[in-house]
Amino acid sequence: MVRPDEFQMGLSSRKAIYIQFPQAVPCSYILNMDDCLGNNPIACGKCADACDKRAINYDDRDQIITREVGAVVVAIGLDVYDPTELDEYGYTRFENVISSMEFERLICAGGPTGGHFVRPSDQERPTRIGFIQCVGSRNPKVGRPYCSNICCMNTIKDTLLLADHYPDVANVVFYQDIRAVGKSFEDMFQRSKEAGTRYVRGLPGEIEEDPETRNLVVTVENTTSGKLERHELEMVVLSVGVQPAKDMSRIASMLTLSRTSDGFFMESHPKLKPVDAPTRGVFLAGFCESPKDIKDSVCQAGAAASRAGALLNAGQITIEAITSRVDEVACTRCGVCAKVCPYGAIVWKKGEVASVVEAACAGCGSCSASCQFGAITMRHFTDEQILAQVHAVLAEDPQDKVFAFACNWCSYAGGDMAGISRMTYPASNRVVRTMCSARVSEEMVLEAFRCGAPVVLVSGCHFADCHYINANRQTVQRVHKLWDKLEKAGVRPERLQLEWISAAEGQKFAKVMRQLEELRGTVTRDEIEHAREALKAKPGKRPGVRAAEPVVEAPAAQT
Repeated sequence: MVRPDEFQMGLSSRKAIYIQFPQAVPCSYILNMDDCLGNNPIACGKCADACDKRAINYDDRDQIITREVGAVVVAIGLDVYDPTELDEYGYTRFENVISSMEFERLICAGGPTGGHFVRPSDQERPTRIGFIQCVGSRNPKVGRPYCSNICCMNTIKDTLLLADHYPDVANVVFYQDIRAVGKSFEDMFQRSKEAGTRYVRGLPGEIEEDPETRNLVVTVENTTSGKLERHELEMVVLSVGVQPAKDMSRIASMLTLSRTSDGFFMESHPKLKPVDAPTRGVFLAGFCESPKDIKDSVCQAGAAASRAGALLNAGQITIEAITSRVDEVACTRCGVCAKVCPYGAIVWKKGEVASVVEAACAGCGSCSASCQFGAITMRHFTDEQILAQVHAVLAEDPQDKVFAFACNWCSYAGGDMAGISRMTYPASNRVVRTMCSARVSEEMVLEAFRCGAPVVLVSGCHFADCHYINANRQTVQRVHKLWDKLEKAGVRPERLQLEWISAAEGQKFAKVMRQLEELRGTVTRDEIEHAREALKAKPGKRPGVRAAEPVVEAPAAQT
């Protein structure tokens, strides 16, 4: 049976037995059973008879193979944007409107035409070609507001190929901005101009086809000259962008990875750990992390392999001594801790006591803050330690202070940035550091109000950029519950503030502190006293203090 060849973008056909592409490794034929005429039942069998190596087994089935590994490199690649949904350029209506991927196959010596560049409608060589940039990129309408990074240089390369092989071809490129930021990229851009390619700043608004000549009339506003132009072209190439692979969500779920707002995987730190995923032992390479060209992909792949090799050769895994531990006596087997752990580091089955896999625990403290029975303790950031800081800070003149919980990686570092940059903001703020904003429990916030705090701030990483994958989503849910509790108790909800401040936003930190100081000035002593009484802890229970338990020193490293 003959099917469209996927590698040739459907411009040629293949049989049920074929090589996927010329550079395939291993370079061996595959049999697609979905296209085989003798599959069910086997009525043909000619390929098996012709194979001297007896390599064909009709009864073979897919298998799930389990392997134990010490590191994982995620390099699942990308998907190319399909311009079918964005049909304003007539991709589905006009035969001579093709994508940049189809252009690559038509001009390639190993393509369906053997390197003889022709247009699809009449198999004649076009002499006037237009390229439209940013199709599926920098377009919030199709859900892809980001730049695909490679499209501009791909078009410049294509114009140079045409100028080299077909000097009589006139090229025109319609663009928003040409982004040539790599080594020698600007030089290629200038060479393309010198070769005769015309660059028009502006994206076409309409494409029409002449039914007789099959030529395309492109209408565009040249934003440089401010004039409306019409170009008659024999072929239009849509420079399509790239998008995250279809199975990104499944991979993210399997490896507990977080994703940025544009759908790509998020690295642990954009500068200090650019190839490390937030999940330990997982490393990112290539387009799955962000759009990049081949050179950057190769560099990142080498870095990911180096990081994985360093981990495997270490023999022992060193972890921070801030992991959580479960009190088996106090545990009620509810499983809430396992649900909120962003790393899947808590093992729990229904009816059984939860346990922590310390090598996987990153120490965000979300589980400890979510446990309502005091069964989970986070080493070095226990409830007792944090509440002791609350009591010490608000022991004297609490009405003159703005109390803040700040996460270690972003908000606390943002305060440092404000100080280093010598930005001016009120000295009334008092900051308690936690590893993550998700470590701040409801009881800690309420205790701050009981101690007389006029304003309490909970601050952490930006919502889509949490250092602990998605732990700050628990922060949002917790703060929303606290706002409801405060309102029911007759306490102004705005006295509890939630802010996202990154490590680089020292200016925002200073601005937030100035705003909170203004808010503190509106809180009266009567309001403070009312909050003390309305939020008073239940009799016989010291808020936030767990049952007595033995003190266990945390090990410095985990084998």
